[in-house]
Amino acid sequence: MKKREASHRTESALRRDAQALRASQLYYVQHLTMDSIARDLGTSRSTVSRLLTYARDAGMVTITITEHERQAPETAAAIARTFGVRVHVVPTDGGLSEAQVLDRVALQAALLVGRLVDSEMTIGVAWGSTMSAISRHLKRKPTHDSVVVQLNGSGNTQSSGIGYSSEILHRFGTAFTARVEQFPVPTFFDHAETREMMWQERSVRRVLDLHAHMGLAVFGLGTIGAEVPSHVYRGGYLTPLDISALRRQDVVGDIATVFFRADGDTAGIELNRRSTGPALDLLKTVPRRLCAVAGQSKVPALAAALHAGYITDLVVDEGAARHLVRHHERHAATR
Repeated sequence: MKKREASHRTESALRRDAQALRASQLYYVQHLTMDSIARDLGTSRSTVSRLLTYARDAGMVTITITEHERQAPETAAAIARTFGVRVHVVPTDGGLSEAQVLDRVALQAALLVGRLVDSEMTIGVAWGSTMSAISRHLKRKPTHDSVVVQLNGSGNTQSSGIGYSSEILHRFGTAFTARVEQFPVPTFFDHAETREMMWQERSVRRVLDLHAHMGLAVFGLGTIGAEVPSHVYRGGYLTPLDISALRRQDVVGDIATVFFRADGDTAGIELNRRSTGPALDLLKTVPRRLCAVAGQSKVPALAAALHAGYITDLVVDEGAARHLVRHHERHAATR
């Protein structure tokens, strides 16, 4: 009985896949109306709509909007010219909350990740509020022999952090049928000497070697004062003394818990010696470095990261993009 039920479910799934594929071909390639497709399939218009939605979610259909430089919005073109990056500005309006803006940016970033990921690729994935949002919007794209590797540890004195980071990594691994490699170390060691010793361990070296061979890194930017606070600043990772020290050292943000100043410099920031994130000079060797940013409060950190060359591909909301251009113009005028 159970075998017959399983067989029936398999046949039903195959039938649905075949119908979804046919409906997609008729709709997107042949440009038939939904009513015409419904007659072709012998079903209802609402069923055709559900089949098309299923086809998109299952990765049978991908929709690409190509934004040529001459067609790009003025703000995106200005950012691209100034910083030499590929820019995707997400349309938003002033009536959206910062959480809603983040969700829109995450959706666009997830689509871009899907285009960039390929077989036999090592994909470095950070964790945090932005990365969690991106992971929820990923569409399935099967690949072969690809690896998703955690960029920085996620443990702290209150939690191992494994549940939070592994959920993000699992979504990436599932979307791209990739092997997942976690980084089972704390976000920050208590002592820099401990980190140096751990970095000699073979189990840790294996993950660090994956970092050295990444083809794509995906990350957000952490900032202390964002309206949607970065997870590292609200999840028990930093003590009040740590945050005070970062402010004294003029830190404006972090990438995968590696901190930098307004000029992008990381030198002399004590907490970086205890951080398990990749050195940003190493990050700059990764061919594609996709950063997603939502909210104007992150603009100082974004400007610093762009000036330092840490980003090759940027997804940013419209309000933050305009603020970034004004921020650059003001600082350029004072130089």
